[in-house]
Amino acid sequence: MSQFYNDVEPNIIDDEMVLKAIEKTYPEDLGDLAQGEKINFKDVTELQLSFKSILQIDNLWQLENLTKLQLDNNVIEKIEALESLVHLVWLDLSFNNIEVIEGLDTLVKLQDLSLYSNRISKIENMDTLQELQIFSIGKNNLTNLENVVCLRRLKSLRTLNLSGNPFCDDKQYTLFVVAHLPNLVYLDFKLVRETTVRFLQFPAWEIRQQLLTEPSLCWCASNIPALRAGSLQKSGLQKHTTAFVEHLNGSFLFDSLYEEDTEAAKLASLPGVGDLLQAYPSWFVSVCGNLYNYGLEEYEKREAEVSDFYKKLHEILLASQEESKKAMFDFENRNKQRLDEIHHARSYDAAESKRAECQEDILQLSETLMALEALLSNELEELLQGFKRSIDVITSTFMENVKEIYPFHSMGVINLFLNIFCTMGQCRDLENQHHEKLMEIALTTLEKSLKGKLEEDLPADVQTLLVDKNTIVNAVNMSHSIRLRKIDKRESDMLCSTYHW
Repeated sequence: MSQFYNDVEPNIIDDEMVLKAIEKTYPEDLGDLAQGEKINFKDVTELQLSFKSILQIDNLWQLENLTKLQLDNNVIEKIEALESLVHLVWLDLSFNNIEVIEGLDTLVKLQDLSLYSNRISKIENMDTLQELQIFSIGKNNLTNLENVVCLRRLKSLRTLNLSGNPFCDDKQYTLFVVAHLPNLVYLDFKLVRETTVRFLQFPAWEIRQQLLTEPSLCWCASNIPALRAGSLQKSGLQKHTTAFVEHLNGSFLFDSLYEEDTEAAKLASLPGVGDLLQAYPSWFVSVCGNLYNYGLEEYEKREAEVSDFYKKLHEILLASQEESKKAMFDFENRNKQRLDEIHHARSYDAAESKRAECQEDILQLSETLMALEALLSNELEELLQGFKRSIDVITSTFMENVKEIYPFHSMGVINLFLNIFCTMGQCRDLENQHHEKLMEIALTTLEKSLKGKLEEDLPADVQTLLVDKNTIVNAVNMSHSIRLRKIDKRESDMLCSTYHW
């Protein structure tokens, strides 16, 4: 007799318990369904009987269309009386006192089964559950890893929880389970690593063939040179875009500043603005040109660093592949002879001895391959960290050189990439300086106009700007704002491209 929780009297599922559970399942507005004699049990698809101190399962035969049944957190000792529930998809028997897996043969539609936290010591009697996708049997008394092998028959099984069982302490636990259940996606609430599956889902003597035929490590090793070469085949505008300096080798950016500026043409007619506009474009285009040339130089450095990264990656993967192949070829050569000796053994003891040697060699091969994988992982991590450091150096150097070529006196401590694009700050400074001088000319012209001291006639549309100070100031500021937005937009595009790279 099992122990009862909190010394509560154990229950057996009876009609009254079932009816009360059904009442809670249906909303109040279903009226007469709450009256036991009028309930059509064939309409019931879900039933929750959790925390009812149930000792024995019974009286569920009427619920033949049940698809979901919760019997968790009771004191059930035996799985029984479920034969008629052939439509069950979801069954929860967790947190009970069950010792044997049984009574599930007819539940062929079952997809989710939980037997978590019971007293089960063997996985058995589950061969008919071919649609089972999720199985939780953690925190039981499973001690023999070999017991997991029977789950290979469940072809739909994708999620398995075994955590909390004694055999989980075995150092080969994860490798053993994944090796025998290659279709698993999740084990103990963790995603199964693809590399682990690739190495362990086949018998050891077939690993060599798998490595040589699967589009995995071999594909990467053989195609990295092509990837590296492809990264260098950029030219023209594509190259400028990759260098983040497209359309900076000329007056494109400057010309775009005035595309939507309807006030600029009017303001250009003010006395003295023509001379001001003689110097502004050339300075602006010069700054953009310098950034364009320097950006291309830095692009070549980045491409060289990326190319070097791919080259080293190619070398590391090839070396790891060769080591793995050597280990498997050696294993195969040794065990071909052993298998032949087992086949021709004169006694059971002699055959058993050779078989034990084979098993030990298989374990050794597994450990060797996993050690090589760990080494490969470490080498790749070091390569990535080194690549990151190199890129950081290139970026920092770019930043310092840009600051040296285009010094600013009020940069402060700002974001790294903002420092990189401080040339755009100089474009902004040029625009601000131009704006100040234009405003000065505009106000001087307004003052002369109001005093009748203008020495030349201005176009009518320009004279409409000289009616008062607010009008001319607003016109100059609007023109200035349009150009600043264009400069900001170009800077933002460069930043986004850099972050994306």
